[in-house]
Amino acid sequence: MQRYVLTGDGNARIRLDAGEWRRPGPGEVAVDLRAASLNYRDLVMAQRCKDIVPLSDGAGVISALGDRVEGRALGDRVVIGFMPGWVEGRMTEAKKATALGGPGVDGVLAERIVVPATGIVGIPDAMTFEEAATLPCAGVTAWSALFERRPVQPGETVLLLGTGGVSIFALQLAKKAGARVIITSGSDAKLERARALGADHVINYRDRPNWDEETLRRTDGAGVDLAVDVAGPATLDRTLRATRFDGRISLMGVLTGFDGPIETAAILEKRITLQGIYVGPVATLDALVRSGIAPQIDHVFPFEDAAAAYDTLHRATHFGKLVIRIGR
Repeated sequence: MQRYVLTGDGNARIRLDAGEWRRPGPGEVAVDLRAASLNYRDLVMAQRCKDIVPLSDGAGVISALGDRVEGRALGDRVVIGFMPGWVEGRMTEAKKATALGGPGVDGVLAERIVVPATGIVGIPDAMTFEEAATLPCAGVTAWSALFERRPVQPGETVLLLGTGGVSIFALQLAKKAGARVIITSGSDAKLERARALGADHVINYRDRPNWDEETLRRTDGAGVDLAVDVAGPATLDRTLRATRFDGRISLMGVLTGFDGPIETAAILEKRITLQGIYVGPVATLDALVRSGIAPQIDHVFPFEDAAAAYDTLHRATHFGKLVIRIGR
């Protein structure tokens, strides 16, 4: 079996390696992978991990069944949950530890993976493997950001930062929910593509670095009902200013790191609900697959050119998702 493993060297990142085929045990299935997608998390893992198979998001075909597996058959087309051990319910440390392509857990940049049968979701014939492979992390994160705890309502205004995978999924899902969407980017070309997907207002943060003030202007000074912040400390203060009294922020991004000073007074005085998002369970992935979402794929790379996919992700020139095609 061919697979890639992380080198532990942030520059080289991955190397092609040979792995052993493993038969699935009780309650497990083997999935012959057909596609995998990349997330910003994969750049972080390349700096932190070594000798594991990277990437968390993959789709393929069931090629072997372990004992006591029900409701699945050889040849089923499936997508694998980001955390196959988190099927539903509350998040726990044990469920978090099953995240693919992270510390001590092999991911999906390989010809085959063995996972719990409860950690996969069937995909419809109309959905390609490449499309399905974009969903487990970015798609589920966007869904969780919009609909967990206080779901976005028709007529509410949502602020999205950037045009990466999470933000573009959130744009599509927010419009399906009847919300008005404001989205930012440093590229006019990307903003036009976002507008074509339904964005109501677009802001180029290079032209308008005070994008929080522009957001307030476009909401008649009130601010947005929900902001999805994918960047982290460097943007959170502006996101707080752009959010209305009694509004809410879904925070999941680390594009600007993990640490930094935050003006917590705005959270208190405006009674803002700040919710941390770390993907979501397999049950959410199932709901997303059934939603009819149309993933936006920027480029599909062949398996042998996986390193180029990493380089493109690092440059952040893409719109939507980057995918690697595996086998056939």
